Amino acid sequence: MSIASLLREKLSAEDPNDRKMPLLDHLVELRKRLLYCVVGFFIAFGICFFFAKPILNFLARPLADILLEQTGHPSRMIYTNLTEVFFTEVKAAFFGAACLSFPVFAWQIWIFVAPGLYKHEKNAFFPYLFATPVLFATGAALLYYVMIPFAWRFFLGFQQAGGPDTLPIQLEAKVSDYISLVMKLIFAFGLCFQLPVLLTLLARVGIINVEGLRKKRRYAIVGVFAVAAVVTPPDPFSMMSLAIPILLLYEISIWSAWFVEKKRAERDLELEKELKDDTPV
Repeated sequence: MSIASLLREKLSAEDPNDRKMPLLDHLVELRKRLLYCVVGFFIAFGICFFFAKPILNFLARPLADILLEQTGHPSRMIYTNLTEVFFTEVKAAFFGAACLSFPVFAWQIWIFVAPGLYKHEKNAFFPYLFATPVLFATGAALLYYVMIPFAWRFFLGFQQAGGPDTLPIQLEAKVSDYISLVMKLIFAFGLCFQLPVLLTLLARVGIINVEGLRKKRRYAIVGVFAVAAVVTPPDPFSMMSLAIPILLLYEISIWSAWFVEKKRAERDLELEKELKDDTPV
């Protein structure tokens, strides 16, 4: 019998208490988990809709602070449709509910998937449930506290005071457009910061490897700067503020993939040694 066959037998016998679940039971369990996710989301939506105005004020705070600093008096936002503010609050509540209920979604997915995983696979994937929201929050915080103030100052620089020969150009921010823009940017930055999770998982399943990541580093640098130039305002600071953290995350991904490959090689070597010792001569 080959070593590969022995390895498969060893892994299949890892947990003798595992049982195969019929397809109907899988569907029932999936429906149950989805129901919990939906209930959790709507509870979070109700909470976020109750605090919709504070959420809108929080998202608008960077622009309000900059305008107050430049003009010396409070600014305003406008809406041109009678229902615009209401639906903007609904949109903000959905966005907040998606962020707030993510732990519920992640936990229910884990409960559904975990019984089909081996012990070493559970130990491998479980940390990513915690890394994903932490990295998303890090990307969102970088955008809100660093990128947005510089970006808004750049765009507000296109305003001009009126004069004898010129018309005044002044920002009258539309609440729905502004809130949608901020939420899209938060979502985009949060996804960009999932790079280590994505690349590490791909390395774990064998789709990519450390050598490939190292060889593609130069292309990754070009691609990151191209993406940063598109999604950020056209000033060097904003572009570097996004590009440098993503490149650091790429290097962290290479290190993480190397660690994954090392652990997998050690585990395979240990299993081969055990199987050779157990195989009768």
